[in-house]
Order: sequence, then structure tokens, then C-alpha cells
Amino acid sequence: MRRALLFIGLITLGISNLGVANTFIINPKQILNIETGELIKSQVLVRDGKIIEISRSIKSTNDIEIINLPKLTLLPGLMDAHVHLIGNTDLKGYEGFSESSYLATLYGAKNAKNTLLAGFTTVRNVGAGNYSDVALKQAINQKAIIGPTLLVSGPALGITGGHCDSNTLPPDFEHRSDGVADGPWDIRKKVRENKKYGADLIKFCATGGVMSKNTNLRTKQYTQEEMEAIVDEAHSRGMKVAAHAHGLEGIRAAIMAGVDSVEHSSLIDEQTIELAKSKGVYLAMDIYVSDFILGEGVEQGIPEYSLNKERQVGRLQRENFKKAVDANANLVFGTDAGIFPHGKNARQFKYMVEWGMTSLQAIQASTISTAKLFDMNDTGQIKESYQADIIGVEGNPLEDITILENVKFVMSDGVVIK
Repeated sequence: MRRALLFIGLITLGISNLGVANTFIINPKQILNIETGELIKSQVLVRDGKIIEISRSIKSTNDIEIINLPKLTLLPGLMDAHVHLIGNTDLKGYEGFSESSYLATLYGAKNAKNTLLAGFTTVRNVGAGNYSDVALKQAINQKAIIGPTLLVSGPALGITGGHCDSNTLPPDFEHRSDGVADGPWDIRKKVRENKKYGADLIKFCATGGVMSKNTNLRTKQYTQEEMEAIVDEAHSRGMKVAAHAHGLEGIRAAIMAGVDSVEHSSLIDEQTIELAKSKGVYLAMDIYVSDFILGEGVEQGIPEYSLNKERQVGRLQRENFKKAVDANANLVFGTDAGIFPHGKNARQFKYMVEWGMTSLQAIQASTISTAKLFDMNDTGQIKESYQADIIGVEGNPLEDITILENVKFVMSDGVVIK
């Protein structure tokens, strides 16, 4: 009975008893060098959250915990550049209005835990009302809950009646989303407010979206002057800018305004891919989520107007993803998790490979490339002096990318989580 209670307690906490130590020697079957694709027979010494040494034989002392993983291949913790952690993912359409921001934040804690247990040790949350993602990040940093390292945007900026506005309710409610701002000076004020309350980056809606009522995917939202005001104000405060954009005109306008990444990029063309490359802009193309929306959307309660828009854009986005791969564009791993259940992020790897990437390129997109977008110079690889964000899988992901959907070992910031 005592053993059972201890086990239940550890599961409740979401961490293993190995996490008590601060120095480990990890002894795996092999390590995947994600720069070269080479499989290395080696051990890893971790101390105080950092990778100290990587060699075939590391000297052990009494204060070092040995972690033997004889069947596992190690690789760096995965990253996702586009998630929505806040809220109950089972609520679709009008049902979402029944959820208070307090309850949504509590669900965010659950979603963050599931994301980390799935091997995603760093993610970027792009859009959350009432600064609930800022609170979630603070709770993780203060170790009140477990979750990945978070970059958060706070409320996403959008025009009145646009994709980032709450346009489902009738006018009787006089409701608008937290991030609604029209005109350059109102926009600059909203950027400053997001910075004030703890946002790391700015996300804005440059076009309509799939999940919003009465918006057109192809229609640009915000003028060029307004987009430039967003970027200028954010960059002056050391914040990067992510632009939600499906339609070509909005994608091009956002790139010309100087954004750091374009989310979705569904209707991008070859010329605009080259423009993004020339400007150093990253593309986060969520090419798995279409299957979830069209396959399970009716059962999940996704409204018909959203299903219809996804039918228009899903296939085209994948075809354009292949064009971006062939053009050697700056592609990162972004899934739109939150539309589908959190912890299933790795399902996208298979689609990235099916639509043109090698398995190694897909892994690099979720590690090296996304780390560059995040300006994280000491994570995204298993290297000495890097952050000890490490996962383990059974088998070789270069031979079968789907094994990343079943991560067996997770270390985050030097703490064993799974």
C-alpha cells in the first residue's frame, strides 16, 4: 500500500524520483547528432541543468545518479513554434464562451504538462486572452506546475471584426477581444501594454482564419502602415513578431513589414517564398491539423463554416509546404496544437516527411531551426554547455519518424520528468 501511494504521488506530480538529484550520467544506447544524422555511442553528464560532458566513459562519483537507458536513442528536446495551451481543447465554436479565463488557465496547466510529457521542452504560445499564458509561464518558472519552457504573446492583435477579434457573438453582447486595436497609434499602445504585462513576443492577424466566423482566408487584415507600426514598436522593445496569415496578400504584406515569422502561410507562392528567404523570415506551416479538423471536426463540434474553409485551404497548404522545402526556405515546426489535443504535436513529423522533408530535416525544423527563431543559442542540440533538454525514443527516428510520437524519456532543464 505504501508503495502504491508513493507511485500515485509521483504520477500526480508528473515527475520521477530521479528529479531530486542535480547531477546525472545518462547512459543510452546511442545519441543522434541532429546536425549530421550520425548515431554516436556515448554518455552524457548533466549538472545543474546543463550538459557538462559527452564522452564514451564518464567517471562517476557517489553524488551522481546513473540513468541507464540501454534501448533508447537520445535527441534534444523538441520545440513547437505555434501552440495554444490555454483552455479546454474539447470546447469548440460557441461552447468556448462558457469557459472563464480562470478555468481556461487551469486547463492550460494540464495542457502544458501533456506537451512536456510528449517530449516538447520548449514551445511558443501565440495568443491568449487576459494574459493567462503569462501566468502559466510564471507558474512553470516558479515550479508550481510542470511544463515546457514558454515564450508567450499575451492577447493577439487584430482589427475590429477580424480573425483575432471575438466575432461569433451578436452585437447585443458588445464584446471584443483583448487584443483588438485599430490604427497605428492604438496598435502601438497595445504592443506596449502586452510588453508591460509580460509578453515575450507579439502575434497579430494579417488575414482571416479557419476558426473564425465571417472572415475570409484570402483577405488581408491591417493596412501596410498598421503592420509596420506593430513591427516597429515590437522590435524597438526587443520583441519578435509572428503574423497569422493564410492569404497571399497578407503574407506578402507581413513579410514586407518586417515580421520574424509567418504562421500557416497556406497560400504562399514561389515568389513570396523567395521574398521570405531574402528577408530572413521563418515559415511555420501547420500541415497536420487539416486532417484533424476534417477527420474529427464534426464529432468535435467544429462549426461548418470552419470545416468549409479548411476544405479550401488544407491541400493547398501542403502543396505549398513542399514548394518551401524544395526552395530551402526557413521552415520551423509549428502545429496549432489546441485545435487538436495537446501532447499529439509529434503527429506532424510524418506529414512533413510525406510532403518533402527528410526525417533529419523534420527533426532539425523542430530543434535547430526553431531555436534560431527563438534566439535560444544554448538549446536545441545535445552539446556541451547547452541546456539539458533531452528526450529518448526506442529506435532510430531517421528510419521511422513516427517513433517521435511515443517518447519514453524526458529531461527538461536537467530535471527528469518522464
